[in-house]
Amino acid sequence: MDKIVRQAMAKWPNVPHCFGWLRLDARGGWRMRDERAQHLDLPGERIAHPALLAFIERNYANDEAGRWYFQNGPQRVYVDLELMPYIVRTQPGADGGIELVLHTGRRMENIDAAWLDEQGRLYLGDGERAGALDDRDMPQMLGALKVDGKADEDALLRWLEGSSGNGAALRLEHAGKTIDVQRLDSNELARHFGFVAMPRQD
Repeated sequence: MDKIVRQAMAKWPNVPHCFGWLRLDARGGWRMRDERAQHLDLPGERIAHPALLAFIERNYANDEAGRWYFQNGPQRVYVDLELMPYIVRTQPGADGGIELVLHTGRRMENIDAAWLDEQGRLYLGDGERAGALDDRDMPQMLGALKVDGKADEDALLRWLEGSSGNGAALRLEHAGKTIDVQRLDSNELARHFGFVAMPRQD
C-alpha cells in the first residue's frame, strides 16, 4: 500500500466506506459506476487513465470478511466483482513459454491448483491467490490442458460434459509442473474462494 495512503488512513481513521461505485469486470477492467449505472445495473464506464489504474492496483486489498476494496486515501472503496477478485492473463515468457500475470501486474510464478467450470473457464491458484483466466487468453492455454496426457479438444469437451469415462484425468502442464484440474461450479465461486461478490454496507 502506498505510504501516502497509510498516512491518510492514520490521519482520518473514521471516513465512511464507499459501496457500489467501483466494479472489476470479468476481463480485469476497472469500471466506475455512478448513480445512474447503479440504478440501471449497467457495467459502468471503464477507467483508462494509466496513473489512476496503477494507483488502484497498488492499493487493492481485502478485509477479513472477504470483501475486496481499493484504499483511496483514508476511504475504502469496496469493489463489486463480476467474476473473481483477480483476473489472470497470459504473456510470452523469456524462455518462449507462457507467463501468467494477474490484472494487477503481479506474476503468478508458482501455480499449485487449477479448476475448470462447466462453461470451460479456467481458474488458477498460486498459494493464497486465485484468479479466473481472461476468456480471451484461453486459446493460449488449451495446449497445456491434457486429458490422459494428451492435448485433445474433443476429449476436453467430453471431460467437461462428464462423458469421458471414470478413468479420464485432466491435468494442467505449466512451467515444468503437472497439476490435477478439479471441477468447479461457476455458481459457487464466492463460497469456494471465500469472497463477497457485491459488498454492501451492513
